[in-house]
Amino acid sequence: MRLLLLEDDVMIGETVLDLLRAEQYAVDWVKDGDAADSALRAQQYDLVVLDLGVPRRDGLEVLRSLRARKQRMPVLIATARDSVQQRIEGLDAGADDYVLKPYDLDELLARIRALLRRASGRAEPVYEHMGVSVNPATREVTVGGQPVMLSAREWAVLEPLLARPGMVLSRAQLEEKLYSWKDEISSNAVEVYVHGLRKKLGADLIRNVRGVGYMVPKE
Repeated sequence: MRLLLLEDDVMIGETVLDLLRAEQYAVDWVKDGDAADSALRAQQYDLVVLDLGVPRRDGLEVLRSLRARKQRMPVLIATARDSVQQRIEGLDAGADDYVLKPYDLDELLARIRALLRRASGRAEPVYEHMGVSVNPATREVTVGGQPVMLSAREWAVLEPLLARPGMVLSRAQLEEKLYSWKDEISSNAVEVYVHGLRKKLGADLIRNVRGVGYMVPKE
């Protein structure tokens, strides 16, 4: 999953960046509102973690702009603005959730997982499809009840496909979920990870859609 982090405090930003990357998210970190707005216009993200009191353009203005463009990715406001009225303003501007600084890092991760789960149309924390069971909170994967070990990049390919059975994702879309700005992209990376997933989870789980991309079929 590809996330955008808007945070101007370097210490907080580095901590959250390391946390999210350790959880196998691809993360782009920006430190001001103009950079966030430019990133959101150029790149499709699965979720945005948004501070409000940032330089150049207030986070609330960034939020209103992305919603005005009909961009629907979940937005989690993470800020020190703690009055009830400020929280109401953020939610009414289009945020999906609101967490106050200083926040617990485990809670931040749980809120991110919940937002991604709802964005994919699921309510259950653990989901199963074609005999494969996935727990996003623990990154545990089982096939027929037996645990299967996946690499971080295999997980990054599997999760968006399994979250929306029947939806075709192109190689470019999957690459966007694998890599942040500073990562070097291997030309055949997606094919390599799909091959590995088929060996571990079954040859029929991920299918090629000729000339388009990959999908997990609906049961």
